[in-house]
Amino acid sequence: MTMTADELPDDLNALKAMVLSREAENARLRQIIKELQRHRFGRRAETLPEDQLLLGLEEAEQVEADGLEEKEQASSDLRRERAAKRRMNRGALPAHLPRIDVVVDIESHDCPCCGNDLHRIGEDVSEKLDIVPAQFRVLVTRRPKYACRACEEVVVQAAAPARLIEGGIPTEATVAQVLVSKYADHLPLYRQAQIYKRQGIDLDRSTLADWVGRAAWHLRPVHQKLLEHLKASSKLFADETTAPVLDPGRGKTKTGQLWAYARDDRPWQGADPPGVVYVYAPDRKSERPMAHLNGFVGVLQVDGYAGYRALAAGNSVSLAFCWSHVRRRFYELSAAGPAPIASEALRRIAALYKIEDDIRGITHEERRAVRQEKSRPITDSLAPWLTEQLTLISQKTKLAEAIRYTLSRLDGLTRFIDDGRIEIDSNTVERSIRPIALNRKNALFAGSDAGAEHWATIASLIETAKLNGVEPMAYLTDVITRVVNGHPNSQIDELLPWAYAEKPETKAVA
Repeated sequence: MTMTADELPDDLNALKAMVLSREAENARLRQIIKELQRHRFGRRAETLPEDQLLLGLEEAEQVEADGLEEKEQASSDLRRERAAKRRMNRGALPAHLPRIDVVVDIESHDCPCCGNDLHRIGEDVSEKLDIVPAQFRVLVTRRPKYACRACEEVVVQAAAPARLIEGGIPTEATVAQVLVSKYADHLPLYRQAQIYKRQGIDLDRSTLADWVGRAAWHLRPVHQKLLEHLKASSKLFADETTAPVLDPGRGKTKTGQLWAYARDDRPWQGADPPGVVYVYAPDRKSERPMAHLNGFVGVLQVDGYAGYRALAAGNSVSLAFCWSHVRRRFYELSAAGPAPIASEALRRIAALYKIEDDIRGITHEERRAVRQEKSRPITDSLAPWLTEQLTLISQKTKLAEAIRYTLSRLDGLTRFIDDGRIEIDSNTVERSIRPIALNRKNALFAGSDAGAEHWATIASLIETAKLNGVEPMAYLTDVITRVVNGHPNSQIDELLPWAYAEKPETKAVA
């Protein structure tokens, strides 16, 4: 078919438009492939994960120590010099640790010169950190019986103390150790059983599971009270992560969700203690956070997940969004190759974070004042600049997606400027999610929905204890002991982790 001269320009324009469209789509697909390659073979975040960095440092420090030991063995002067430096820098060992005196004395107290008795004129004292490997012991409880010689039928005996596992062998401290090992140190129960077996204690994994389940049942009221306390706050973080759960009916796992709600007011000198509570749900529907946070009024800081928007519909919750998620999108583009627009966006976001570093730890009024002065000009200029860049690029690219993501959430992203209580990102709750991810990696999945609920209950108390500087095992031991001995429900507040935190010493004012 022969085209006329009048038809030719239109066809050329259409062809040109088609070529441009396909080029844009190809560029978008290439970007996706680069991201997948980076996620598969390269780093997965803007910075190296802390645990991976620490592993690398461990290896480097081990190699350095190996070389130093070889040099010190070859030079006594160097060995003495290094020993003196260690004594100067190591600091004092904690005063609460028991001291075991070991006296290294001379064989003879006779003077090597004249033979007279030597008298003591002083001593050198050094302290070394020692460890006694974990030991099992058996607590034998004896309850004497008493009878009256005049009244033959009278027998008096103290009541048996309450126990978590009636008729079982563990103390509450033993159960607490199992809980901490599983949910804080990420040791699955079968591995714990192997460790105990090496010490001659044959405990089946199912026995340990029974202990965990019973403890979780008793700890539910404390978990619920923790959630109520956090919901009474005016500012919370929220996030969620997958929780694989065994689904016996289908012979595989299903994907549940552990929702995390956290409070940490320390960056602006808030009075409320930090805490995090996890709640298990079988899915990720928006109804879940609405049910969990029923009654909450205040600011909820979240990532970009649309499921949280339903919370803000009732006007009782204001959503603050996370700049870390925005930065991540532009970083992925910049890391994949030359990307001037993405790099400029990263530079502007970095300026916001620099301001935040400088004001962390001051009052929320002071933070707000600094943000109004320094952060607002950056965000005010960022929106029109991104809008302009969006008109210059194909709308099908990943860069366009990142820009639209930012612009569509700008109100929530800039909310922190007008409220000093709000953080620039939701990294606080993401840090609280990390232990869940580690446990998931080691345990692979929960055995049931009920097991995932146990996971949420115990992990909430352990992680909140850690946030408040409370030793988890001692805390859980005391809480379980008090609960099984009939601690009243009206005083559950006394069992929350921050109630066990050491109170700061108050200094008298002259």
